[in-house]
Amino acid sequence: MVIGITCYPVAGGSGIVATELGQQLAARGHEVHFVSYALPFRLDKYATNLMYHGVETTAYPLFKFPPYTLTLAAKMAEVSRNFNLDVLHVHYAIPHATCAFLARQLLGADSGGKPKIITTLHGTDITLVGSDPSFFDITRFSILASDGITAVSKYLADETTEVFRIDKEIRVVHNFFDEKRFKPSTSECSRKEFVSEDEFLIMHISNFRPVKRTLDVIDIFDKIASEVPARLVLIGEGPDTILARRQVNKKGLTDRVIFLGNQSRIEAVLPCADLFLIPSEEESFGLAALEALACGVPVIGTSGTGLVEVVDDFKNGFLLPVGDTASMARASISLLKNPARLAEFKKTAAETAGRRFGAEKIVTEYEKYYEEVLHV
Repeated sequence: MVIGITCYPVAGGSGIVATELGQQLAARGHEVHFVSYALPFRLDKYATNLMYHGVETTAYPLFKFPPYTLTLAAKMAEVSRNFNLDVLHVHYAIPHATCAFLARQLLGADSGGKPKIITTLHGTDITLVGSDPSFFDITRFSILASDGITAVSKYLADETTEVFRIDKEIRVVHNFFDEKRFKPSTSECSRKEFVSEDEFLIMHISNFRPVKRTLDVIDIFDKIASEVPARLVLIGEGPDTILARRQVNKKGLTDRVIFLGNQSRIEAVLPCADLFLIPSEEESFGLAALEALACGVPVIGTSGTGLVEVVDDFKNGFLLPVGDTASMARASISLLKNPARLAEFKKTAAETAGRRFGAEKIVTEYEKYYEEVLHV
């Protein structure tokens, strides 16, 4: 198959999944074309059948803002025409599914109904953008105009169906991880870089948006550090980074918290951790949590979110109500103080992740879905 993929190229779950998917598909012999305004965050493997097409925007006095969506649609049409795309797989309904629809209109009747448009919903496009009344109609239209729709969790599929009154099938295809990259042990990771032998290493990775509740991470860690020797590593950048630094200073944790900023190869540091904190207000799936589990790191997260499909409560982590930092801290401390149980949680984490969310399994599901949509 010849497959086009459009995603946001910045650090974040949707872009990472889209990029990893493209690389996996190329490794299976498909021809893959990425179309975006910048090279995707994790597109770090060369292959002759894996290409990137940049979208350029031009500042024009008539426009208050550069018309990126129009140039993206035009580039999608150009790549579709030049490389005869079978499938255009877009990640996020707004604006990517909208642009894909416009691109196919530009191609006209001669395109033979190709490329087929498959839209993957990742969460923010539905829970935040899509719920804004000004975006409701265009989001719903873009979803319904797609030939195929997938969601990264049943939680998200159900919410989309309810919010947008969708009567088309939304296929649940979970996020996945690369088993070759994410594993419990790696020679690249050295705990000595972060902690001494008698300390625990706690970790958090996100884009530091308010929905990730980074201040809760610091509050949980503060409570943990008061009971057991520990250090916290924060990976990522975003709007709440400054607030997080202020909170660390305010609580006197400067010498216990390490800010690493954005990292493209988190698999080099994740296996060093003893515990992963992800107390988000909303998670449609929780890719960072999955990658932590794959590295054998138990997860402390929030119940009532898509994390319930990733973390097995009381087996490889704990899920607690949003904002209940006291309970999250107690669960963390209890696990850290019980070496045998911690070791069992770590073992179960890696085993469960590999069995349910390995790339081999999930990418095959995408391949089958492409074929299904193409032959409707």
